[in-house]
Amino acid sequence: MSDTHTHHWAGVLASALDAVGHTPLVRLDRIAAQEGIRCNLLGKCEFFSAGGSVKDRIAKRMVEYAEKDGTLVPGTSVVIEPTSGNTGIGLALACAIKGYQCIITLPAKMSLEKEVMLRALGAEIVRTPTEAAYDSPESHIGIAKKLRDAIPGGVILDQYSNPHNPLAHYHGTYEEITYALKTSPLRRKDVALLVAGAGTGGTISGLARAFRDAEANDGLAHTVVVAADPVGSILGGGKAGNYQVEGIGYDFFPDVLDRSEGVVDAWVKTEDEESFAATKRVIRTEGLFVGGSSGSALAACLRYLASPAGAPIAADPHANVVVVLPDGVRNYMSKPWFLAQADEGAGMRGVVEKVLGRPVGEPGAAAAEAADISSETPIKENVGRKKVGGSEGELDDSKRPTNNGGSARSSFRAGADINKVLPGLPVALSADPAAITV
Repeated sequence: MSDTHTHHWAGVLASALDAVGHTPLVRLDRIAAQEGIRCNLLGKCEFFSAGGSVKDRIAKRMVEYAEKDGTLVPGTSVVIEPTSGNTGIGLALACAIKGYQCIITLPAKMSLEKEVMLRALGAEIVRTPTEAAYDSPESHIGIAKKLRDAIPGGVILDQYSNPHNPLAHYHGTYEEITYALKTSPLRRKDVALLVAGAGTGGTISGLARAFRDAEANDGLAHTVVVAADPVGSILGGGKAGNYQVEGIGYDFFPDVLDRSEGVVDAWVKTEDEESFAATKRVIRTEGLFVGGSSGSALAACLRYLASPAGAPIAADPHANVVVVLPDGVRNYMSKPWFLAQADEGAGMRGVVEKVLGRPVGEPGAAAAEAADISSETPIKENVGRKKVGGSEGELDDSKRPTNNGGSARSSFRAGADINKVLPGLPVALSADPAAITV
């Protein structure tokens, strides 16, 4: 099953791509104690990866193998991808390092933070209606195909059907999990239960297939594999509808999702409210800065462990339960669900206010005076940007990144050329129309 994968960093890394993956497996003992479960509850913390999510793994692998087979040609190809954001960030990171132009089509509900990160990496963003069905020409998938067909050198690596999506987890994520357990002081080295969210299905399918092959070839005990799926997604059953959790669930079955019998043992449907509550619980209780879909995975895990099927695992002090925590909260800090924090620090508020002699939410006289001064200082906007081809805010061509060879990227000008292909559609339509896009 090895794919020349290493399990740690040695020496000096050649680039940020070498820091993709290699994420820690962390005990969630405080949550386990609160729940009264005795198993080893472990979180695979993917936000430690270079680009901040589990999707870095597939982005790196898809780009590298596309270069090997000639699908991507340096200096010519333009990478185009429909995504919920994290795959886009991983691809934009790879493109920034390797010198490719990158266009990301992104549903409107996806966070402003994702858009800002993508732009920081040099990607062009096209927002699409969240409510558009996957096969609509106005969906993020439909718009990506239109751009690919119209732009010379356009390539969609297609995370929904690319076999290197699940293979990144079959060879990489699986081996990291087993290596962490083998080198740990835990009595048992196997995984009794694995829980992960399902979006494209690459993570859950790649990991599940790796466990199934190990069971068949090495005689390992059966690992129960549970997929978390939001209500409103059809992957785990039910009707298509709207939900706020980002990055998991779909209104169609991606090709990379392995729906073969015996691969995934159970599906747990999760609600937005419990997912977001679980996310904030992990941050507050375990000090891990996870994102919303991590809360979905944890909520599904705890619900399964509380069920008759999962109770024996929950009661076993030597059973290892692994929950994949796919990204961090960096991408969601402006979302209402995250901003609505519980007032759990109020226990010390009275003490602090007594010491200061004022409410904690009101600045002191010195701070208020400094704030008044700073408010009078003008702020320069769009530094390093100018009008290019009539497009306000497009990056000056003289400041565009170059590839490793030092030569300029392809002559494709993202903002101007996309506007020709998609007349009337804003290249950057923020999820919040009132927000300022960068």
